[in-house]
Parts: sequence; C-alpha cells; structure tokens
Amino acid sequence: MKYLKRGVNTLRKCKYTIVGLDCADCARKIQASLSHDKHFDKVFVNFSTSKISFETDYESDIEKKANHIIQSVEPEAHILDSKSNNYDFTIYNLLRIIIATALLISTYFVGNNTYTKVAVIIAYVLLIVRVSINAIKQLFHFTIDENFLITVSCIGAYAINEYMEGAMVLILYEIGKILENRAINHSRKSISHLMDIKPDYANLANGQKVSPSDVQIDDVIVVKIGEKIPLDGVIIEGSSSLDTSSLTGESKPINVTKDDYVLSGSINQSGLLKIKVTSNYDDSTVNKVLKMVEEATERKAKTETFVSKLSKIYTPIVIALALLVAIFLPYIIDISYEGSIYRALSFLVIACPCAIVISVPLSYFSGIGSLSKKGILIKGSNYLDALKDIREFVFDKTGTLTDGHFTVTNVTTLSEDKDTFISYLLMGEKLSNHPLALAILDHYQSKEISLSDVSAYEELAGYGIKYTTNGKVVKVGNAKLVGYQEKEGIGTHIYVSVDDVILGYVTLNDTIKKSAKELVKALKKRGLMVSMFTGDNTDIAKNVALELGIDDYYGAMLPQDKYQKLEEKINKGHKVAFVGDGVNDAPVLARADVGLSLGLSGSSAAIETSDVVILTDDLLKINYAIDTSYFTSKVIKQNLTFAFIVKILVLILSVLGISTMWQAVFADVGVTIITILNTLRILKH
Repeated sequence: MKYLKRGVNTLRKCKYTIVGLDCADCARKIQASLSHDKHFDKVFVNFSTSKISFETDYESDIEKKANHIIQSVEPEAHILDSKSNNYDFTIYNLLRIIIATALLISTYFVGNNTYTKVAVIIAYVLLIVRVSINAIKQLFHFTIDENFLITVSCIGAYAINEYMEGAMVLILYEIGKILENRAINHSRKSISHLMDIKPDYANLANGQKVSPSDVQIDDVIVVKIGEKIPLDGVIIEGSSSLDTSSLTGESKPINVTKDDYVLSGSINQSGLLKIKVTSNYDDSTVNKVLKMVEEATERKAKTETFVSKLSKIYTPIVIALALLVAIFLPYIIDISYEGSIYRALSFLVIACPCAIVISVPLSYFSGIGSLSKKGILIKGSNYLDALKDIREFVFDKTGTLTDGHFTVTNVTTLSEDKDTFISYLLMGEKLSNHPLALAILDHYQSKEISLSDVSAYEELAGYGIKYTTNGKVVKVGNAKLVGYQEKEGIGTHIYVSVDDVILGYVTLNDTIKKSAKELVKALKKRGLMVSMFTGDNTDIAKNVALELGIDDYYGAMLPQDKYQKLEEKINKGHKVAFVGDGVNDAPVLARADVGLSLGLSGSSAAIETSDVVILTDDLLKINYAIDTSYFTSKVIKQNLTFAFIVKILVLILSVLGISTMWQAVFADVGVTIITILNTLRILKH
C-alpha cells in the first residue's frame, strides 16, 4: 500500500475535468501512470465522464505536475482549470490534414520528381507527427498501441514505395479520429444532459446569491419560480408545485406547502418558497445522486474488465501475427516479400482495437445515465449487468410491497383501563421513528404525553421498544418481545407489557401498493421466482402473498432470520435480488447479489448498503431497470460482434490481397463510429 507524506495538512482530494481524452485505453494508461507516482493516491480516470480524481500531498502547482504525467502518456490530454491552455486541437489537426492533402494532390499536376519527393515528405511529416510522437511516448512506458500500428504501417508503406496509400491511411485515420472524438463528445453531452440537475447558486434570505456549498444547515434560502431548489430542506413559507422529473423520472408535478420536506434538484414551478436548510450540499439529495452516477463506473462489469485486460495483450498478438504474414506468406502463395509486407501492414491497420475498447464502457455508462433520468440509481456497471442474471426477487413487505402507511383499526385491553394502556403505549412510541410508531402517534395526536419519567429507553431491531418509568419496565412491540401468543387475524399487533404483565394490544393495517401486483405479474412473466420476507405474523404474510400472487413467503422473521433464509436461497446456486427499505433490511440488502432499496421512503442505512436505489415508491421501475440491463447487454453484444466480424473479415481480405490499406483504416474508423452511434440508442431506450 502507498503511504503519502502527511504534514500539518491532510491529503488534498482533487477532482478535475480532463479534456482531449478520446480513448478508454488512454484513460487506463493515464490512471496507471499517475498511480505509479508516489505523490498520487486513489487515482481514478473516468473515460465516460472525462473526469479525473485523486488524493495528493502536493501543496501547490498540482495541475502542472499532474499534466506533466498525463501528457507523457497522452500529449493532447490535460486537466482543465482556470490556467489550462484550452486550445482546440481539432482546428490544428484539420489544418495539418488540409495542407498535407493539398501537397499530395499537387504532385499529380507538377511533373517534377524532386518536387514530388519533397511534397510527399512534407505531407508525411505533417500527417504522421501526432501518431508517431504518441507512439514513441507509449514505447517509453513499455506500451504498444494503435499509434504504433499506424506509424509502422505508414512508414512501411513509404519504404516499399506505396507512399500514396500510406498517406491515404494517415489522412483517413486523422479524419476518423476527429469524427470519433465528436461522436464520443456527443455521447458524453447526451449523458451530461440527462444528469443536468446540479443547482448553480442559492439565494439566501438576506438577498445574497452564493454557491450551494457555502450554505449552512438552518440557513433560510429563497427559491423563485423557475429556479432549482439548491439544498434539501423544509418549507417555512409559501406553496408551489415542484417538477421532480430530473430526480425521480416522474413527470407529474408535486404540490408542496408549509412544513413539507423538499429535495434539492427539484424545479420550483409556481410560487415563491422560503426553505430552512436541513443538510449541507455534500449530504444533499442532488449531490448524492450526481456522486452515485459519476462513481458508478468505478465498479466495472465482467465484460468491461475482460475487454480492458484483452486490450493489453491484443496489440502485441496482432504485431506477432503481422510478422508471421510478412515472413512466411511468400512460402505459402506466389507473392514477393514486398507484397507480403504490404499485406502485413494492412493487417496492422485493421487490427486497431478502438471500437472494442470504447463501446463497452460507453454502453454501460449510457445505461446508468438513462436509468438515472428515470429516478433509478445504479452504483456500478457490474450491478447493471447483474440485473439481467437475477433468477429470484425477494421482497420485504412493510414499506416495500405495502404503502407503510398504517392506521390503527382496533384497541384491545387485557389488564388495566384503556387510558393507562394508551399512556404506556405512547410513552414508548413518542421517541421512535418507526412507521408503526408514527402511525400510532398520528392516531392519538390530540393526547398529551409527558416523557419526564421515561429512562433507559432502548429500540430492539425486529422486536420493538423497551423503557423504564417510575421503576417499572415497559415493553412495546411484537408478541416475541412481550412473550405472548400471537393473536390470529388480519393486521399487525403491537403489544404493551409492564413488568411482564400484558396490558393489551393495538391492531394496525396497511395497504398494498398499486404497483406491487403489476410488478409481481411482470416478474413471473419473465419466468423469475418471487418471494416475500416479513416480520409480521404468518396470517398477514399469507394474505398479502395471496393477493399479490406470491407463492413463497415467510412471516414472523427477525433480521437474522431474513439473512439466514436469503443465504439459503443464494447457496442454491442462482442469483438473488432483495428489495427493501428499512434499517433491519440493511444486512440482507448487502448480502444479496443485487440489493435494491426504495430511496424516498427508505432509511439511509438501506440506501447506503443497497446496489440500486429507486428514488420513488414505484415498484414498476424495477422492471424498467431489468429491461435496461437486457438492452445494454444486447447493444454491447451487437457492438462486439459487429466489430470482431468486420475486423476478422477485413483481416482475411488484407492477407489475401483483396483489401488495401486505406480500405482497412476506413473499416476500422467506420466500425468505431458505428458502434458509438449504436451505443447512443441506450439513452433513448
């Protein structure tokens, strides 16, 4: 492990935009080069978003030092800051191509051999300067890439007097790189547009306009009509309708008024709002969403990892095969060495792995970006890929399949009078945020309760609450907590015992979500197994399962019971996903092959441990996420299949002497652009 110097200041965390990055393999090399420097740690270069992040112990000129290393690997790439040289390399490259092309064309009209030789040499130098410099720098890092292949091919073509074909290869290659860069940037802009939810400023109540990161908790901000809400908070004045589509994917506006909690990233549509800030920008919903999406590509799918590893050995293998063609082809067919060398050079050109290396990470990030627009956050391309392989979905019941909005439907006393029973009940629930506790408190909101005598308060996950008052030990929770035989019937029962004497119980009922039945039907139509875990009694579990069409259900489960049962299912050998929202779901969400949490109603623990976060309570978005997983995988397979077939076909044709060098480079660049354009379909899926 690398240990960086720590002085008075801690390590600096730096994050920049990196421009001129048009190759996924280059991103990998830049990351590796920076990581090898003792002053850089936790380096990550994200090709899909053109972002670079790292920790460093440098105290000044960090951009200059980082750029020095970056440009030793990729000369045209650099991190972007206020001091960066933002010169457009596209204009420079176009000028080179135009001048070189004009010189080559002029040789057809000037019959002077000396002029022709000088014009061709100048044209070659103009065209080959970029790729040759890149190739040489890569060789210093013991790396052979496409720049080396093109350089060798064109110098070889000149050596065997096929200089016009070599020049044509360089011209087509350079034009192709410009078009490829445009296509990649278009893809990045499309993804960025999907996630354009970051607020630019915040209006403080005193009239100041500041950066959202400068706003403190409990500050009051003003949000005008048409502005984005910059930070999470509670409305203290005003009412409006909010467009939350950029966060949740829901097109229907949400009406809000005083005391309502609002999320950053929402757009104020109809009224002036004064909001008391409840979290700083780093902890705000909009920043968490952006951070999840941006960091998603750090967790790579197996396909992406395989392609990355393949690219390291692909080029050396291609060079070895080209040498075999050049040396041994004259022994197999009637051809001169000059002819076999030409075919080997064509072989090198078509073998460039751009289409394969670029299309896979862009496909996954397009899928993640598309889902983010729908309010579905995927924490890594590996999880997006894994969704298509899930064979069983296991659901928590309360708050997941049901609304979690309980209502008290009955009160049964077994000892003491009803008022005494309710007092003990409310003293326990008053300090809890559990949905059942909130429902009970809402039902008895007019009743005054004093907590002055409450002590030794303790919440027992999966059981209930325990506290002491006036020397008496009170338990409020399920039948297991109070040691009572569970009552039969519909509903959830909350029991109260004082010094182990049962005083009675309240019955609460919940309603099933409208989207739950549709989702279960959709999953079963896919041939997937659907199960349900719940801490409620078996009768309630049975009734909910029957209504939803779930065959496999388990009731009266504690958190450890859920974990053990999930472990059993996973050990059967098929991929299992768990969907939940509560604190007691965190262990199973973490253990599942894919854990999905419902973000708006879900606890922070569930969101942190899950792999997929649904920002609304619409369960059908799970089916949409599965569709996107399948479609992304389909596009990747199309891209890889198309790229490999075209390359193998043209490789064979070049060896047979049917395909020329300029046709080979046209096929290589064309394949790359086509695969990038095909990838953009994911954003519109």
